[in-house]
Amino acid sequence: MLLPDDFVPCWSPPPGPHEGGLWFVFRERKLLVRVADGAPSIPAGAAPVPVDATPRCIGLLEGAPCWAAEASSDVELPQGVALEPLRSLFDRLPDGPLAVAGRATQVLEFDRTHRFCGACASPTVLSDAGRARRCPRCEAVAYPRIAPAMMVLVTREGAGGRELLLARGTRFTSPIYSALAGFVEPSESLEECVHREVREEVGVRVRGLRYFGSQSWPFPHSLMVAFLAEHAGGEIVCDPEEIGEAGWYPIDRLPPLPHRLSVARRLIDHAVAEGRSRGPAPGGG
Repeated sequence: MLLPDDFVPCWSPPPGPHEGGLWFVFRERKLLVRVADGAPSIPAGAAPVPVDATPRCIGLLEGAPCWAAEASSDVELPQGVALEPLRSLFDRLPDGPLAVAGRATQVLEFDRTHRFCGACASPTVLSDAGRARRCPRCEAVAYPRIAPAMMVLVTREGAGGRELLLARGTRFTSPIYSALAGFVEPSESLEECVHREVREEVGVRVRGLRYFGSQSWPFPHSLMVAFLAEHAGGEIVCDPEEIGEAGWYPIDRLPPLPHRLSVARRLIDHAVAEGRSRGPAPGGG
């Protein structure tokens, strides 16, 4: 999810009371939305329900402050308000506010998991204009966790043209096929992670890595870094713990793909367009 061009990240709230603007209120990791005629929207104006602690200003959208807050767990929701998992709002909320909601849930998750110092267990306080949390006792400082994860789409020239190596993970119940992905390990570069994950997950070798792009992915706090690569050898052998199924797919006969908001889908669409621009393979139809 990409933050909109008219969003200005900030950490310090504008002067005055915490009213006006847009409210990104969560409870149990679900986003509170107003629902009218079946269509969800982000509440604007005053907070739609009582919230815990002090709301966090996470930026300005079209000049309006965006507040991130947790709803009190014991408050009954008013009529016309619902709690929805963030993923369920894909294509139901505009892309811009949806991306801001992703930022909000990451900030709130950071506050929730860093209320106490990891070194001495003392309560922490906001620091660096709200960007971090500091321990007043031992002075340890923590910034929001961002977990880098690589993604790689492996391609090759098949008998009928370009083919993509797509896989279905064992942890996903929906029949979606995507590029390979995995988290970067300590002391590992992104390139080393690509080679290791491809080898571990499907048993093949790759060459010719090309950087494609990156994307924040707030489930819960990843930074996806996407690459293209060419098949360098080896047959597909799936890791049964990670990969339910994997195969080579011609660009004109692809399986169900990830949502358009994901960098995985943009990566696949790019490879398809690139493959079509090459034309058919020599001797192909």
